[in-house]
Amino acid sequence: MKSTAEKASELERAMMELVYQSRLTEMKIKQLAEEMIDFKDEMRASKKEMDKKWGELAKKMGTLIEDIFIPSLDLTIEKYFNVTPYDVMPRRKVRKNGKSKTMEIDILALADNQAFVVEVKASPNRLEYVYDFIEKLQTIPDFIPEIKNYKVIPIYAALDMEESTINLLTKNNIYAMILRGDILEIVNFKDLS
Repeated sequence: MKSTAEKASELERAMMELVYQSRLTEMKIKQLAEEMIDFKDEMRASKKEMDKKWGELAKKMGTLIEDIFIPSLDLTIEKYFNVTPYDVMPRRKVRKNGKSKTMEIDILALADNQAFVVEVKASPNRLEYVYDFIEKLQTIPDFIPEIKNYKVIPIYAALDMEESTINLLTKNNIYAMILRGDILEIVNFKDLS
C-alpha cells in the first residue's frame, strides 16, 4: 500500500502532466488559429488575383472576337451591300465634351454614303447588350458628326447567337452577323432587305 506522500506525489505529477498537456494543446490551438488567419488572408489575395485574371480574360475575349471579324468584314459588306469600305476602323473611341462622355464602337466601316456600325459581342444573347446597342445607335451622330449625312447600317456580330436574339435584332432593323465555319454571314439579311 502506498503512503499518502507517494499518492500526493503521483497526484502532483499527474497534475503537472495535465497542466503541461493543457498548455501544449493551448499552444497548438493558437498556432492553428494563426495558420487559419494566414490561410484566410492567402485565400482573399488569391480571390482578388483570380478576379483580376477573369477581368483580363473577359477583356481579351472581347478583343479576340473583334479580331476575328475585322479581317473579313469588308468582304462581307461587299457581298451583302454591294459596296467596298474605303475605311475600316476597329475599336473607335470618341470623346465628347472633353472627357466627360465617351463612346466606343467596336468596328466602324465607311463606304460611299454608308456607315456600318458593328457591335461585336462574346455573349450576344444578353438582352441588355442589344438594348445598349440600340441606345448607342441613337447617339452616334452626336459623337461622330462627320457621318451625319451617312446612312447608318447597324450590325450586331457574334460567333453565334440564339434565334430569339436574331428576332429582336430584326424587329429593331439591326443586322445579325455570325461566323459559320470561316465565313461571316448576315443571317437576317433577307428579312431586312
